[in-house]
Amino acid sequence: MPDSITPDARSAIRPYRAGMEHALSPTTLTELRRPRPYPAVSVLTPTHRREPENAQDPVRLRNVVAEAKKQLEADPAIPRDRRLDVARQLDQALTEIDLAHAEDGLVIFAAPGEHQVWSLARPVPERVVLSDTFLTRNLVSAQAAEQPFWVLSVSADHVTLWSGGTDRVSEDHTGGFPLTRLTRSRENFDAERQERVGDQPSTFRDEGTRQFLREADTAMSAVLRETPRPLYVTGETAALSLMDEVGSVTKSAVHVPHGGLAHGTPDAVWQAVRPLVAAEARKNTDAVTRELESARGHRAFAAGIDELWQSAREGRVRLLAVEENFRVTVRDDGGDHLVPAVSGDLDAREDIVDEIVEQCLETGAEVRFVPDGTLADADGIAGVLRY
Repeated sequence: MPDSITPDARSAIRPYRAGMEHALSPTTLTELRRPRPYPAVSVLTPTHRREPENAQDPVRLRNVVAEAKKQLEADPAIPRDRRLDVARQLDQALTEIDLAHAEDGLVIFAAPGEHQVWSLARPVPERVVLSDTFLTRNLVSAQAAEQPFWVLSVSADHVTLWSGGTDRVSEDHTGGFPLTRLTRSRENFDAERQERVGDQPSTFRDEGTRQFLREADTAMSAVLRETPRPLYVTGETAALSLMDEVGSVTKSAVHVPHGGLAHGTPDAVWQAVRPLVAAEARKNTDAVTRELESARGHRAFAAGIDELWQSAREGRVRLLAVEENFRVTVRDDGGDHLVPAVSGDLDAREDIVDEIVEQCLETGAEVRFVPDGTLADADGIAGVLRY
């Protein structure tokens, strides 16, 4: 099953903004990247999931927001009313952040009349950027590392869509999900009761059920066209068979014969699909390794930060493989090689790996994150070149 990355991962990067149903969909990414009236402020800070490291997070967050306000104050190109507006947006963003649920990084975007806060399951450098666009590369890289997937949980009268990532799933309302079958005589139709007492054949021969699952297949097809991801389908064996019979999307999906999840909890769904997700990840890592080895033999192989940075900017990378926790801070002096740098150094590029990931995605490459140590002989990052 393919695991090429597309810019959508609800569980990878989660917006705090109330009412948002999606994370980094293609539409959302396009909206984030559109030019804003100067200044569009991007504030990034590392966060921590556990004690004692997370004790520093509140102070660090306040300090980096204070630094953003300081830069706003010091910039003579910003009119006073606009500066005050953006400062208010930053303050409002702070009130929406609950560090008790922090992950590995936090990004705040603020511009005149708007703000957003994003939680990332991938570390970010601490930085403040004032520009006419928001800095999105860290969001894109976090999403790519997550390797998102869909789970469709099917029963005769209810179908739920879940968005999955590295260590969890969450319910997703994309495409109008969840879908519920409406019947004329609800008291005489209890699909889950029929399934429990073993009356699956008659339940799933019912024409109303067939039509309902056709509608679910059509809705899922639309979701996959908009946001392609690997798909897992859970349900009783009879439900999975009927989905395959009346539709098309589940035929190439991974089937998980586990009923009751259409009304289940996120944790129950995650526990049901977790072994299969892990098996697919191992299979995909093996496939990436084989593809890299084949590229060596065909002189289409690239390795290391220097070579991949150059190839990514030229649009030559077809497949990029990166170890999950590989990060490098460098300085670009304009020579033939990137110079190693220490985090915080003047002109240091703290997130060069994320820059490479985003550049490769921009030019249509596949990006695969693999376990640490997989690319030891390639210094943590390798690629297959188009030419």
